[in-house]
Amino acid sequence: MAEVRLTDIRKSFGALEIIKGVNLSIDNGEFTVFVGPSGCGKSTLLRMIAGLEDITSGTLEIGGKVMNDVDPSKRGIAMVFQSYALYPHMTVRENMGFALRFAGQAKEEIDRRVDDAARILELGPLMDRKPKALSGGQRQRVAIGRAIVRNPDVFLFDEPLSNLDAELRVHMRVEIAKLHKELKTTIIYVTHDQVEAMTLADKIVVLRAGEVEQVGAPLDLYDDPANMFVAGFIGSPRMNFLKARVVSAESGKATMSLVNQPDVRLTLPVAATSIKTGDDVSLGIRPEKFAGPGQGDADLTVEVDVAEHLGNTSYVYAHVSRDERIIIERAESRDATNKDQLTIGLVAANTFLFDHAGHRVK
Repeated sequence: MAEVRLTDIRKSFGALEIIKGVNLSIDNGEFTVFVGPSGCGKSTLLRMIAGLEDITSGTLEIGGKVMNDVDPSKRGIAMVFQSYALYPHMTVRENMGFALRFAGQAKEEIDRRVDDAARILELGPLMDRKPKALSGGQRQRVAIGRAIVRNPDVFLFDEPLSNLDAELRVHMRVEIAKLHKELKTTIIYVTHDQVEAMTLADKIVVLRAGEVEQVGAPLDLYDDPANMFVAGFIGSPRMNFLKARVVSAESGKATMSLVNQPDVRLTLPVAATSIKTGDDVSLGIRPEKFAGPGQGDADLTVEVDVAEHLGNTSYVYAHVSRDERIIIERAESRDATNKDQLTIGLVAANTFLFDHAGHRVK
């Protein structure tokens, strides 16, 4: 079994604490993605699991065994890095089998494992080529194959697609998803790209400044974010936030008026003691959740800055005021142009409410 459990894991460099008490359980066979902005600690956390960074305090268990002081080679893990790190003088076959040769495995066993990995990754025609004769995507598949042949309990991926162009990233996402479906091995995957996280993960761990903000299935985080950070990070384009003020709060509901358009008011159900009249709040609305004029609970007028027409979908970038900008997704709409006045509907049922500190109000 390859469950991974982190209990109060911390990492400090001198007086600077980078990882601040992470508690996390990853089930056997689960595809878990660490996601967050640059500098949030996701790669450091992955390297601690791999044994490439020391753990300052806390407990790391893999398969029920404490691994804090176990050598990386004996943890049952294999890591795929952002850089391919292939030996340029070796063929694909030699690169994939190098770790097994170094470990003294029999030639027959090495050939069997390498051939199995080549079949899974469709590398058969490339086995006698050297890295310089491969594309970026092919090199990354070789790097993944080199990890597969080790038959690890846990795969660790550290932003493996960031060096690829956009089209190839999409292709490799599909390949990695297929790989997980076939191998059924525990995978921990680090990325700053929330689209990768949403499309690959069984479970997403959202990190910020060394702390876990929220853990859950991709659509659970999308539909029920715990705070403004998660709400704004999960989803592409990101969620819109409108500044508002509570004008009345009673009987399990509150009415808010927009700061920049006070005549626009929206009433939402809230817990009786969550907020009070006069509180500053934020209303969160995803780009695809706006309604047409007169079709919601309130109408908002905005000025269009840029309209991107992508065929079946248009993205309208607009502003409510000079410092408050929003993105509107409109299916099969090509009528918006720069500097147009546009009226959109706000739907209470599609609106998230956050207090002045960014915490979700329900």
